[in-house]
Amino acid sequence: MTSLSDPAVLATDPSAPVQAPDGDLLARLRAGDTAAFTAMVDEWSPVMLRVARRYVRDRAAAEDVVQDTLLGVVTGLARFEARGTVRSWTFSILINRAKSRCDRDVRVVPSSVLTGTESSDPTVDPARFQGPDGAHPGHWTSTGAPRRWGQPEQAVPDREIRQVVERALDLLPERQRLVVEMRDIEGMSAEETCVTMHVSPENQRVLLHRGRAAVRSALEDYDRA
Repeated sequence: MTSLSDPAVLATDPSAPVQAPDGDLLARLRAGDTAAFTAMVDEWSPVMLRVARRYVRDRAAAEDVVQDTLLGVVTGLARFEARGTVRSWTFSILINRAKSRCDRDVRVVPSSVLTGTESSDPTVDPARFQGPDGAHPGHWTSTGAPRRWGQPEQAVPDREIRQVVERALDLLPERQRLVVEMRDIEGMSAEETCVTMHVSPENQRVLLHRGRAAVRSALEDYDRA
């Protein structure tokens, strides 16, 4: 006889409770586990601060936004419906609080940053591909193909590589920059990023591709210098 605890039954039983992707963390937070909350703060705060800094005028304001966000998490745990992860929910709160703080501080920024205007230019220079007369039209040319970066950390200080990446990220439109930071720096999943940014999976892929292409181009230029 099939047990009611069988995953197959739970998957089809409409009365079965929906399990959060990180249900253990959520349960510990709701139970007031200070160790779990402290570990979460230690792990997430650095990138939360970086994201907040994209919206507010200085570090002090960004720290206020992070603190306000964490307070919002604590007070909102009972109402959290667990439709996504605790992390994606936390970053959604963070971005909303950061935008509100930005509006309150009347920070002046270029309109392209506020609107997230995306360039329609190709992500890779078309000259790097073969033309219609080549053996394989549309493929990389021998000189234009991406080159392996090797182990740059063995040749130059890590600090220089980080500076190249940070400059490349600073030049990206806001949404591209945030998606790249969430996926490649914070290690958030595509689903978490979609929930946090309120974008479709397709848009998330496009933003990530364009952002990564720009960072890769900057690193290739650095590697050739």
